[in-house]
Amino acid sequence: MVILDYGSGNLRSAERALQRVGADVEVTADHRAALNADGLAVPGVGAFAACMAGLRAVGGERIIGKRLAGGRPVLGICVGMQVLFERGVEHGVEETGCGEWPGTVERLRADVLPHMGWNTVRAPAESRLFAGLGPDTRFYFVHSFAVRRWEMPPSDMFQPPLVTWAHHGEDFVAAVENGPLAATQFHPEKSGDAGATLLENWLKDVVG
Repeated sequence: MVILDYGSGNLRSAERALQRVGADVEVTADHRAALNADGLAVPGVGAFAACMAGLRAVGGERIIGKRLAGGRPVLGICVGMQVLFERGVEHGVEETGCGEWPGTVERLRADVLPHMGWNTVRAPAESRLFAGLGPDTRFYFVHSFAVRRWEMPPSDMFQPPLVTWAHHGEDFVAAVENGPLAATQFHPEKSGDAGATLLENWLKDVVG
């Protein structure tokens, strides 16, 4: 298991959380290690544009794309989820994302920002990430920007992604499960036992 080190995020807390649920974890920017690992986690905090700059500096876009083309699991966390979308708009600055999903990361319409603290989510019944976690389960969020609309049109050819929602001032995307690609807007590594269960569920898919 590799946590991609691209200069963004508290990587050690993600490392400890994954180790807690039994993963053998390496934190590295090494291209070969990130490509060949059973699972790749991409945490991120801060501004969308800064995270994209760091990701590009280590070839992260190509690593993610190659892994997904081969059906190899990737987990994005917080801004590591946001950069998977087409674009981010923060403080008038528009930046192109990885484009794995259509959609825009933008400022939440809420009276209080950042959205900081514990919140419930609305996960689809068939979700694997949230298996065993009830509707009253709370996860830890710290963010002011999010994907406010899911823009991928339905298709008869492909199974649609599973989209989990949360609410702070308005609904926003809290998690996505899309084949080998999964992501959470909240921080599972800061979400106690609930976060540990979610990471454990993800690891089950990683190890098959």
